[in-house]
Amino acid sequence: MIRTDALDRLPVRTAVPALRRALDDRGVAVLCAPPGTGKTTLVPLVLAGLTGDGPVRRVVVAEPRRIAARAAARRMAWLLGEKTGGRVGFTVRGERVVGPETVVEVVTTGVLLQRLQRDQELAGVDAVIIDECHERHLDADTVAAFLLDVREAIRPDLRLVAASATTDAEGWARLLGDAPVVEAQGVSHPVEVVWAPPPAPVRPPHGMRVDPALLGHVASVVRRALAERDGDVLCFLPGVGEIGRVAGQLAGVAAEVLQVHGRAPAAVQDAVLAGSSEGRRVVLATSVAESSLTVPGVRTVVDSGLAREPRTDHARGLSALTTVRASQAAGRQRAGRAGREAPGTVYRCWDQAEDGRLARFPSPEIRLADLSAFALQAACWGDPDASGLALLDAPPEGAMAAAREVLAAVGAVGTDGRVTERGVRMSRLGLHPRLARALLDGAAEIGGRRAAEVVALLSEEPPRAYGDDLAAALRTARRGQDAYAGRWRQEVRRLSSALKGDGGGRPVADDAAVGLVAALAFPERVARARGGGAFLMASGTGAEPGEGSGLRSASWLAVAVADRPAHAASARVRLAAVIDEDTARLAAGPLRFAGEEVRWDGRDVVARRVERLGAVELSARPLKQPDPGLVREALVEGLRREGPGLLRWSRDAGQLRERLAFLYRVLGGPWPDVSDEALLADPGSWLEPELSRARRRADLAAIDAGQALRRLLPWATGEAVRLDELAPERIEVPSGSRIRVEYGGDQPVLAVKLQELFGLQETPEVAGVPVLVHLLSPAGRPAAVTADLASFWREGYKAVRAELRGRYPKHPWPQDPATVEATRYTKARPKRD
Repeated sequence: MIRTDALDRLPVRTAVPALRRALDDRGVAVLCAPPGTGKTTLVPLVLAGLTGDGPVRRVVVAEPRRIAARAAARRMAWLLGEKTGGRVGFTVRGERVVGPETVVEVVTTGVLLQRLQRDQELAGVDAVIIDECHERHLDADTVAAFLLDVREAIRPDLRLVAASATTDAEGWARLLGDAPVVEAQGVSHPVEVVWAPPPAPVRPPHGMRVDPALLGHVASVVRRALAERDGDVLCFLPGVGEIGRVAGQLAGVAAEVLQVHGRAPAAVQDAVLAGSSEGRRVVLATSVAESSLTVPGVRTVVDSGLAREPRTDHARGLSALTTVRASQAAGRQRAGRAGREAPGTVYRCWDQAEDGRLARFPSPEIRLADLSAFALQAACWGDPDASGLALLDAPPEGAMAAAREVLAAVGAVGTDGRVTERGVRMSRLGLHPRLARALLDGAAEIGGRRAAEVVALLSEEPPRAYGDDLAAALRTARRGQDAYAGRWRQEVRRLSSALKGDGGGRPVADDAAVGLVAALAFPERVARARGGGAFLMASGTGAEPGEGSGLRSASWLAVAVADRPAHAASARVRLAAVIDEDTARLAAGPLRFAGEEVRWDGRDVVARRVERLGAVELSARPLKQPDPGLVREALVEGLRREGPGLLRWSRDAGQLRERLAFLYRVLGGPWPDVSDEALLADPGSWLEPELSRARRRADLAAIDAGQALRRLLPWATGEAVRLDELAPERIEVPSGSRIRVEYGGDQPVLAVKLQELFGLQETPEVAGVPVLVHLLSPAGRPAAVTADLASFWREGYKAVRAELRGRYPKHPWPQDPATVEATRYTKARPKRD
């Protein structure tokens, strides 16, 4: 029996007529409705014609999380007075509850992606609702792009609704072709904000680490909330580990402590969402409880202010979640949980002054995540570079390039970037392309069942209690009775069924099988020991298991999970399997290099015949007669790393470079640019033939840099002969001395004894630039600096003369230096002819 009273109380009902009109007129709409208004439950029922009037239509609702999909389906079925599997059903990975009468089906966005790849028309589906689209999950963005393609090309009748819990709907409206935005007003119960920062500073999060002092503070705030407020308490924490630690610190509180996250057993999730009539509850949850779900009885929220986002180090092939400060939008969502049913309170575990500095919205996943799976979906869709997809944010070029390299390496795409038959099959396994490759190739080597067991272990990282040895974790999962083991068995069955009997395999021990599959999934992470418990991965990144780990004594590892803590030199191994060299060679075959290697090692040219897997060296022996071309490339690399200082620079060579730099700065072409960057951009233009004759560092040191530089002079235009005219090495002064000009500064400098310039009225120039005259005492010490001699004789000389006469009485110091003859000598020594 339909629960009409409950349906009538849902505030979104007032927006339904406008939503229907928008869909009738345009076929697309953006629905903005605050949490708790019924957008996830009433709207699908109305559009499907299951409440009120209107024709019956088949509606698919896409949710970002499995827990939300199950909860939404159960809530809608309850509103209809039914159980799931009747007119309302759901499908998540590994679980499908639908029946012949199902009209509304709630699915995860991942399931909908798979369905679109198999059936682009979505035959029989009349409308799709993408729920919680503001969270910007990559699967949701991709689903929206594919659905827009479908509407434009083959299904203009397909109705599409982007449903958001925030009012930031402008971007989605533009994406859907200026779709109408329909807003629903919620029942706004007031939520009091209590600022509860830690009493002492805590370390900011980095990587997966959260300061234990902050977790202890969060637990104390939960206890405070239980004492100060009525009702249940919902506490937001970034991850499963933090939930477990806070739960341990809440032992003994006068309330039932429940843990809600994506890995929690379905029975626990159901119990939380069903509410309790006996006693109080403390629900510790990750961001899964931010939206889509109503946790009955909650009157108080305790917000740690932290969240988890994906991060990918494309250069090192490492992907992991990292702890970040939650955005302002997430903070509003979390606070709203306290006001779903009645006035409530949110305790925020940070200072009010920090709040304004938080990011406004969560970062779109497409900007942060490993895009290999996205790139495979795009390739299967027929758009390998995703340039034709309607996306709110374009995928970063670097991340897409790295993703395409992964797809090519596992055989999912060809040289032209187009998806292969193998790639299509991989995309339908519902796995990351790496794991799909490991499943298919591993099944051929060790059999489908065992390959499925290992891949299931890799697709959802086991609990920390299972240890860091992947083989031991497999044995624990086989005999385990915990929630993880149950999900693992379910995934093994799914993957085994997907293989459909592929691969007989060969008999090998469990440890060898585990290592092979892990190495097939992550070939660039096969790692060889280099002493002291440290390893070098084929990617070139160092890796090290934790202290006390049995993996530290292995010769080779296949690293399945690793992260790189901030400022750490090596990655931290969190899950790996012991392998041998033969397994490493088999799995990382495409990374194998065998041949001559001539390179600059930071000191000199090294020429060897080597064999390696990526950066891991397997064997090496000296090369007696290396290819001259490779030697030249290595020497050029040395020059580019260490600079032209590797050559022989005499004083004259250095001054020639300074003279040329001056002319290039003042006159430009045809005078050459002799900066390090310019010289090393084309070393052959001035270092040949000596460069091609050189074999080692010592040969570079023998090259006369000055002679080489003269090859850059503009001989072809005839300007080279004017070098001494435009930038003379020396200038003759009135005394007859030829004084060296220094060109190393911003302005040419002429350092000369003051008496040698007597009678000179105008400042000397080079290339039209006045030199900066450093006037020296008879002993060669600085006395004055001027770029205007005439002015100096009139205004500055008198003071200098007074000082120098007393110090050097034997030298001439005329009152009017412009009218006397310059000299290098004392008064007692006449000028020589």
